[in-house]
Amino acid sequence: MDLKKIKFKTGTAAIYVLALMLVGLGYWNYVSTESNNIQTVAETQTENSEDENLGDAQFVSSNDVTLETKSTQSTETSTEIVKTESTNKSNDYYEESKLQRDTMYSQTLETYKEMLNNSNVSEEQKAIITQEITNVNKEKNAIMVCENLITTKGFSNCVIFVNTDSVSVVVEDDNLKSEEIAQIQNIISREMNAKVENIHIMTKK
Repeated sequence: MDLKKIKFKTGTAAIYVLALMLVGLGYWNYVSTESNNIQTVAETQTENSEDENLGDAQFVSSNDVTLETKSTQSTETSTEIVKTESTNKSNDYYEESKLQRDTMYSQTLETYKEMLNNSNVSEEQKAIITQEITNVNKEKNAIMVCENLITTKGFSNCVIFVNTDSVSVVVEDDNLKSEEIAQIQNIISREMNAKVENIHIMTKK
């Protein structure tokens, strides 16, 4: 049995697992934190409004939404819209959320670069790390494109969070119309290659 091959395979697997943990688990925790932040704002405001139901967050189901495509139109159902009460610091929320998200990306990329500079990492392992760096940069670029395209549809603010198998979109609005939901879905689906059922849209004023 070739011990060198076993050592290489084990090292490569370790690098790959670390890459998945950095890109996957890191962003899952961040998206979960952002969702909790939205819920906390809603709960605080509920204390000052006796007529509100349990919390300000409300789930709205958008059924039979027609998606815009270049050649065809398709109907998707049951896109959940999480609606939250408006706040006086809306711009701060979006700016801070983007800053925290981008900081997470920067930390991930920095970790990968440190691994590339490690003399104990083989060329094959460096190739895996390099591909992960490319993937992270592509994701960052796709997010920037999507946020810009969504704001051209008339939304003042927008922030996107990407998890392993889902995309969460928060837009500044009171009440999304069916056609607006379809526009957001279409942009995310096209630019990020995401399935419509994995796109979660939230509103926050």
